Amino acid sequence: MPRLALYTFGVLKSPLADPGPLTREFYERGEAVYRKISRHPGYLARAEAAGGDRGVLFEADWGPWGEFAVPAWYDKGRTAETTALATTLSLWTGLRPAFDAVYTGLHREALNRRHDWFERTAHPTHVFWWVPDGAIPTWQDGVRGLEHLHDHGSAPHAFTFHHAFAPDGTPARANDIGPEGDQAH
Repeated sequence: MPRLALYTFGVLKSPLADPGPLTREFYERGEAVYRKISRHPGYLARAEAAGGDRGVLFEADWGPWGEFAVPAWYDKGRTAETTALATTLSLWTGLRPAFDAVYTGLHREALNRRHDWFERTAHPTHVFWWVPDGAIPTWQDGVRGLEHLHDHGSAPHAFTFHHAFAPDGTPARANDIGPEGDQAH
């Protein structure tokens, strides 16, 4: 049964290593959000670097999630001191559980504060695509999808909540996709 991959990407207003209060608050909220989402029904897994050092993204070992990659439009630092981005790569059973996790609870509260931490942009901040059961999406897959979404809009291999597709490639809405990833009848 196909699973849903989700790649998120945002450019932060200050580097991850910034000791300022907003950066500390972002980290504290982020850690709580990750804990909560990891227990959400329909959540399967997320990319985590071996070692998990703050800001060490480009040099980290991401195992089966592949080499770390970012969209072409990211033009800030790539070292632990200068990296100014937040990104996730995760797997879900379907659109509805992902939608519920993103738009409720602690994550919703964080979304309401996103402009405190992230630069405003005309680029998309997330992209979904379906992967076969047993497949692990890669950072490169996420970047390709996000760049496709920016350049061409939603398609069955790169879509958003608002312009979603079912595993068979037909247009769908989050409400139409059940927790197992099947079209609801």
